[in-house]
Amino acid sequence: MSDFTPDEIKRLRRLLDVDDIKKLGLLYSQLQDHAYLDKLADIFTEDALCEFGPYGTWNGRQEIRENYAKVKEANGGSSFSALHANSHHWVEMTGPDTAVGRRYLLDLMTTRPKDESPFIWLGLYDEEYRKVDGQWLIARTTLQFLWPEKHITGDFPGEFPPKA
Repeated sequence: MSDFTPDEIKRLRRLLDVDDIKKLGLLYSQLQDHAYLDKLADIFTEDALCEFGPYGTWNGRQEIRENYAKVKEANGGSSFSALHANSHHWVEMTGPDTAVGRRYLLDLMTTRPKDESPFIWLGLYDEEYRKVDGQWLIARTTLQFLWPEKHITGDFPGEFPPKA
């Protein structure tokens, strides 16, 4: 017999899902920085949408994979030429298999000379997540670029936190 109430069991399920989504956000940066592009593309839904300001809008897993390959080549083609540090990952469940989140980005280039700032961008990801076959995936990510140039969507910052 469980010592947990039905409400506590629901809360535990929600906490497990939030933890899985936060782990997904960390995995995104690790795979990107390692330049494991096939694995990176696989953490997106087949119909995912990426809105990346000056880098364009990418539709679907295949285009996401191809465009990350172009970015990798533009950054020198090696692992860890850039570091994507994420923090303040906030997640709100919107349904049993859907959630939204926001996390901050500190984007650093490791190949710059030591007397030059390594910062490329400061921004934040606004994201939607969907559970597919028991696994949380990124369904939509909109990167709001805040510095050194602003590239933000018309509805940014929007209501925060959004209503579930």
